[in-house]
Amino acid sequence: MTNFAQRLITWQRTHGRHDLPWQANRDPYRIWVAEIMLQQTQVATVIPYYQRFMARFPDVASLAAASAEAMIESWSGLGYYARARNLHRAAHQVMAEYGGQFPTRADDLITLPGIGRSTAAAIAAFASGERKAILDGNVKRVLCRAFGIEGFPGERAVETRLWALAESLLPADAQEIGVYIQSQMDLGATVCTRSRPACSQCPLSNDCVAHLSGRSAELPTPRPAKTVPRRHARFAVVTAGKTVLLERRPPSGIWGGLLALPEIPPQTPLDQWLLTHLGTQDAHIQPLPPLTHTFTHFVLDIAPWHIELPAPPHAIAEAAQCWLAFDQLDSAALPTPVRKILQGMS
Repeated sequence: MTNFAQRLITWQRTHGRHDLPWQANRDPYRIWVAEIMLQQTQVATVIPYYQRFMARFPDVASLAAASAEAMIESWSGLGYYARARNLHRAAHQVMAEYGGQFPTRADDLITLPGIGRSTAAAIAAFASGERKAILDGNVKRVLCRAFGIEGFPGERAVETRLWALAESLLPADAQEIGVYIQSQMDLGATVCTRSRPACSQCPLSNDCVAHLSGRSAELPTPRPAKTVPRRHARFAVVTAGKTVLLERRPPSGIWGGLLALPEIPPQTPLDQWLLTHLGTQDAHIQPLPPLTHTFTHFVLDIAPWHIELPAPPHAIAEAAQCWLAFDQLDSAALPTPVRKILQGMS
């Protein structure tokens, strides 16, 4: 395929996205926050979160100075919370190692928590025009289809081949690298989509192997099927009047740092749990509708139980627990399934 990079650059200048909020300047901090938020999350979802986050933490110093709880509150609802924890850790590292000046070289960026090879290259390209290739999901899809590359892109051998190809296609002119990187992202997100690609609008369609051979639906090769493990959990929805009992999750693990419902250990009778943790058995207990939540590597089946107390206990057994009014839940840092459960009760 000839003139690959130039075709995409020309297409980008007419048809690409130019008014995204993180495109306003070359501030590496703003670009970094956007790139982390965009991992596994669509642009339309990210934009309002990004704008609120930047209003609260306009620079790396303000993010590093924030408490973990405040930072998680601004992230709440975006999911994949390890990204937020890494963002906070990286901000501290930038303050300690770079004097608060956010790095713009890929070799420096990749040393920060949560930044891999592709993300480091994207930030460096946008912030300083460094000539580096990226290989996110959109780029993998475009390259696999355009060049007819077989095999699941997540396999080491296939990924190595894709990296070599991505590097070989970089434009020679460093002035164009940012436009080129953005063109790859935009083409995969808006034209060469996972399902129903708009091949008639693609600047590569005349030479695209997948399009010419009618294999757009087959490439990239899907991930080999595997059994997704299921886990089960019981959560206590303890209410007293217009308040609900929540607890701060540990920093690591699922929903790290978020406020969630107390979890009832398997095989523990509800009345025993209630006596142990709240010092009372004076409560009305009933099951709530179950729900299922899918994580990256497993599926969680949730059984919530409503435990209604006549009044909040005088003391809370766990230091991480707190009572929160229902009218304060909108601004609380809650996992999506917990928010769904509580919204169903309001």
